[in-house]
Amino acid sequence: MEHQTAAQRPEARLAAVRGMMREAGLRPTRQRLALAGLLFGKGNRHVSAENLHEEAVIARVPVSLATVYNTLHQFTEVGLLREVVVDGAKTYFDTNTSDHHHFFIEGDNMVVDIPPSNLSVDSLPVPPPGMEIVRVDVVVRLRRIG
Repeated sequence: MEHQTAAQRPEARLAAVRGMMREAGLRPTRQRLALAGLLFGKGNRHVSAENLHEEAVIARVPVSLATVYNTLHQFTEVGLLREVVVDGAKTYFDTNTSDHHHFFIEGDNMVVDIPPSNLSVDSLPVPPPGMEIVRVDVVVRLRRIG
């Protein structure tokens, strides 16, 4: 069995999220805490607002889809989540906020982390005057053969 450090345990991570919410100026409301528990209680993962809303309904957390969207965007704005846009109409939220890239499996609508050693991004363009590169997001789209 894999050994977990205190920071990796769901209860420790949820306590950390509560503290980060307060530091970021977000009140840890009952709905935010319930959604945070669903989001961060299962380790690093990628979820859409619809997926999280469905989990909330199953867990009997009384939230609307609009509240889920708003909460995900608020968590993203304060650095608790990372937004992964796979196309203009589909957005996922990643609980792993470190710099990394993704595979998107078409047909399954699933996002998977690309191991860091499997991708190198070189020769970035020089940004226009007064601008800086904040982050580079690579999404490699996959399709099952056959």
